[in-house]
Amino acid sequence: MNWGNLLLQFLLCYVSTVCFGILLNIPRKAYNTAGIIGGGVWVVYWVMYYYSGVGLAFSNLVAAILISVCSQIAARRKRMPIIVFNVPALVPFVPGGQAYKVVRNFAIGNYHLVTVYFYQVVVIVGAITLGFGIGELLNRVYIYFRKYLIKKSRWIF
Repeated sequence: MNWGNLLLQFLLCYVSTVCFGILLNIPRKAYNTAGIIGGGVWVVYWVMYYYSGVGLAFSNLVAAILISVCSQIAARRKRMPIIVFNVPALVPFVPGGQAYKVVRNFAIGNYHLVTVYFYQVVVIVGAITLGFGIGELLNRVYIYFRKYLIKKSRWIF
């Protein structure tokens, strides 16, 4: 594992996340937090997929769960909507390259590659959707147990 490469990946993803946040007109005080979420999760995805050999679907699933959980924490801390952090951090994971290859290969008649790239698009989109759902579920479970334990005992979390 090359630490310089990981630092470069983080910086480039941080910049792309912040730039997309600027395009979406999110508040200025959310730029840094959204960039850190996007860059950090991208590094985790990069390590899982390229260095650990974990599959495409599982690494995208873990990345989406991390984006969802980190965005919810940041939204609570910054008192902003979750979508302010979710959408910019999600940009590097959108399968735009594969979708382009689907259309391109369909236009030139290479139907075998169309099915391969279309399968990748469906897997990535499904993993991202499932990951956001699981992240929201984890947040709700945490809030429920926190309220339940505070009511049942005098512990403060």
